[in-house]
Amino acid sequence: MDFTKILSQELKWSYKGTEQAVKLLEEGNTIPFIARYRKEATGEMDEETLRRLAERFEYLKNMAKRKEEVLRLINEQEKLTPELEESIKKAVTLQKLEDLYRPYRQKKRTRAGIARQQGLEPLAQVLLDQALLAGDLLLIAGEYINADTGVESAEAALSGACDIVAEQVADDADIRNLVRKVYYSKGQLVVKGESKESTPYEMYYEYKEFVRTLPPHRTLAVNRGEKEGILQVKISVPTEEIIAEIGKRMITNPKALGLKYIEHAITDGCQRLLLPSLEREVRSSLTQTAELQATKVFSNNLRNLLLQPPVREQIVLGIDPGFRSGCKLAVVDDTGKVLDIGVIFPHKPQQKSAESIKTIQKIAEKWDLTAVAIGNGTASRETESFISQLIGEGILPVKFTIVSEAGASVYSASPLAAREFPDMDLTYRSAVSIARRLQDPLAELVKIDPKSIGVGQYQHDVNARELNQALGAVVESCVNTVGVEINTASPALLQHVAGLNSAVAEAIFTVREEKGRFKERKELLKVPRLGARTFQQCAGFIRIAGGLNPFENTPVHPESYEIACSILEKIGFGVEDLSIKGAQIRLALEKIEITSLAKEVQAGVPTVRDIVEALKRPGRDPREDLPPVLFRQDVLSLDDLHEGMVLQGTVRNVVDFGAFVDIGVKQDGLVHLSQLSDRFIKHPMEAVALGDTVKVSVLSVDKVRGRISLTMKGIE
Repeated sequence: MDFTKILSQELKWSYKGTEQAVKLLEEGNTIPFIARYRKEATGEMDEETLRRLAERFEYLKNMAKRKEEVLRLINEQEKLTPELEESIKKAVTLQKLEDLYRPYRQKKRTRAGIARQQGLEPLAQVLLDQALLAGDLLLIAGEYINADTGVESAEAALSGACDIVAEQVADDADIRNLVRKVYYSKGQLVVKGESKESTPYEMYYEYKEFVRTLPPHRTLAVNRGEKEGILQVKISVPTEEIIAEIGKRMITNPKALGLKYIEHAITDGCQRLLLPSLEREVRSSLTQTAELQATKVFSNNLRNLLLQPPVREQIVLGIDPGFRSGCKLAVVDDTGKVLDIGVIFPHKPQQKSAESIKTIQKIAEKWDLTAVAIGNGTASRETESFISQLIGEGILPVKFTIVSEAGASVYSASPLAAREFPDMDLTYRSAVSIARRLQDPLAELVKIDPKSIGVGQYQHDVNARELNQALGAVVESCVNTVGVEINTASPALLQHVAGLNSAVAEAIFTVREEKGRFKERKELLKVPRLGARTFQQCAGFIRIAGGLNPFENTPVHPESYEIACSILEKIGFGVEDLSIKGAQIRLALEKIEITSLAKEVQAGVPTVRDIVEALKRPGRDPREDLPPVLFRQDVLSLDDLHEGMVLQGTVRNVVDFGAFVDIGVKQDGLVHLSQLSDRFIKHPMEAVALGDTVKVSVLSVDKVRGRISLTMKGIE
């Protein structure tokens, strides 16, 4: 099997580029490294395509192994025909392969299996051949009566033969494919349920929907309700129509002796074996599709969250809100260093407002605060109102923003947090994390298991292993897209750099602690367990601000330093000019024709293009080009909202059916898919992304249930 040809056709990529990408992956190169530094080889295959290629390549390899195994197993039974062998070799999906193998798979004790042990397979073949037009079928069946095998009568023999035929109906690959298509074209998901208490599943108590139109998020909702014992779920199909269609295929002689037995076996095989089997398969397939979609939504949201723009050069007060236990405070400087911690009790039951105001005022004056980050958990809106009041009265001359605190408590109790803050009570660590999330979301959020960040839909209902793999790939991609300053990065951040792992990240951290700052990338080669191969993969994603070589604060890989020097020479500058003549260099590079320059320096066009972009803005953080964080100075309540009111908000979550937007009240508002855009869109992600600042208009407010409906349509 030519894997490269298959992959090339599926990905619509050149054969040569696909072949090189496969080769680079097989050699152990990381996807970020290939996507960034091997563009000439792959034809500039991007990271997303590379990940799809890697996943599909693994699938094809596994299928090839499975084909070999299936051929061996069938051959051992001496049932492998040339036709069957050819069909197996031509199978393009694991499902088709397993359908072909199904009749030969060793089964548990079944009625058909017992009948075969009783020697009734020849009688079943008589029924299937449909060659007998006259005679006494009971007399023929009587020849199989055998007390030793348990066949006591001719009727029992025919019953056993029918069981064998029924199983063949259920195992036939063509019949299964026929009925599978009916499930997807005409099948209806039928849901019933009831509960004495209010549940989130009330809309499904009497519910029907065609399988072909069932949205992924609805599949997961129904699955959860079924798991909790509230819903009963089945797939309804036109059974009589299916039985009739199978009959057309299997009954080749309407005048055959024993026709009624064949018809009975078809009906029995369909109802008892085939339909239940395919219903389980289709439910499983729907769930798998829904899980993939949920994972995709979670991954996209996580990417947008991790790539939120950092808030630089700010002294931040992080607040982890609470009622009974109070609001924990942490002040961090512009590098994330903790300056102060404390607690206030501005809310019920203590409601020590005066003391809380004095504490905040003292902190603001002592540390010259410039921003406040409030966690969005319990008591968030009450804390927001308290801070807003202080800002309005001039006590706190700063702006504030709401920061997702998802996973902060998980981080607080983690060994990593204990190592960072061994002498700090874990209740204050959350406030530190909230403050740092505002300053550099990526550096702080990589310390937390991505599943705990909670930016998706039904993430706890999907396959944990696949979700972990997908989210891990997102974290790796984001970290390497931004790059990592090696002299300030935590081991938690370093371990996501291409080629590195937790052990090597710890080794880098230890060397830095013992010997001080790294001045050159090549010093990494002195780190234990970091060899030349690992250095090649990670070096381009490492940044060293103020190092010996200005290139080291850019994405230019050490293997391309000579090319970068040549490019600078072509425009009349040297390496040392990067840090002092940036504007002149950028202006000169804008006038360069890339294709001609690539020929002059004898390098590939993609590599030269990337080096030129890197030299234009050394030290650039790609997140800085994104819209800034939305800060506020006041708050609203549900009572302040009215229909038609236009507000500015921040997208906090994107799901299949819409987007949740923080507009500064206690509850995020929902912009339904149908209200996201004036143009037709199939998915919310076509219109918005997590973290976007958007303008919305209020459609309705349900104060009883605390629900706000918003629209983005018709807003300029």
